Amino acid sequence: MGIIEKLKQLNIVGSIAVMPDFFVDRIVRLESKEKLFDSLTEKAERGGGSIRGVPMADVKGGNAVNVAYCLAKLGVKVTLFTVADEVGSHMIRHAFSQFGDKASLRISPGRSGLTTAFEFPHGETRVNVMVSDIGDNADFGPGRINSQEDAAILKNADGVMITNWASNSQGTDLADFAFGSSPSAFHLIDPADIETRKLEFAGALSKLASVTDSLSINENECNSLAEAIKIDRPLGPAFDHQDVKAAAKTLSEKVGISIDLHTKIGSAWSNGREGVFIHAIKVEAKTLTGAGDSWDAAVMLGYLAGLEPQERLLFANCCASLYVRDENAEPPAMNKVFEIIERVQ
Repeated sequence: MGIIEKLKQLNIVGSIAVMPDFFVDRIVRLESKEKLFDSLTEKAERGGGSIRGVPMADVKGGNAVNVAYCLAKLGVKVTLFTVADEVGSHMIRHAFSQFGDKASLRISPGRSGLTTAFEFPHGETRVNVMVSDIGDNADFGPGRINSQEDAAILKNADGVMITNWASNSQGTDLADFAFGSSPSAFHLIDPADIETRKLEFAGALSKLASVTDSLSINENECNSLAEAIKIDRPLGPAFDHQDVKAAAKTLSEKVGISIDLHTKIGSAWSNGREGVFIHAIKVEAKTLTGAGDSWDAAVMLGYLAGLEPQERLLFANCCASLYVRDENAEPPAMNKVFEIIERVQ
């Protein structure tokens, strides 16, 4: 049975629960960072003023919100646990209203996170650098998901994903509680940028390894984790597909969790014994912020649909490629993913 057939037969009985972060994202697209710095210097020397003509867009953001939205767009039932103020809650509800009862929103009252994401060319690629006010995402613990209804959702969940551990001081406790409350679910963690907390995260993994099925990371998080567990930095400035595959294998062997690793050249999976690598699909990138979230959503679905590792990575790469080529940062519907899978297989 092929990838498309397996995905068509996927049956989500409960829902996929995703938590916890929400941010209002302002995306700033720059011709170059140097041009911005020059403009800032010029305005500062004149005593201040406005820099006009910079393309910007305010969108719903946060890893959890983005992943949940991507999953709903792919047609599966999702439950989002997050925190937001009145304005943020309205933004979330408006965005998810198109999905009807496919999307359940469990929004705890609190201060929304705010992010400004700068996208600009760097070498031969475009990158995004984010400046954030974390808001109450910084303190999202088990106490925010402790109602009887929450407990029933977790107990019946097909999958549970914890995102942005790095921004949450209670991230380890949240994962331990959510995973322990969903014994039949597939458990995935995407920690986001752990550089400033990498030693703490390495310690958290020793506690969470027994209840975590997959750790999803990018190349920067891969290097940060490697340094934290005292192994050589696996992905240098000019890494190739063999380096990516080897990095996933080494990390998985060390932390005792299967690794799903996505990079600019492709993605890899390993359980510490075997591994695979699938090249990225080359496209003109029009959107960068949130690309990893669309990849995560597909990885989760791939596991639940019983895809083989190489099939799962191909599916995730296809989803991510469709996302980054969309200038409106809109993730793909499943039929669009099927179309590109048929072309690249």
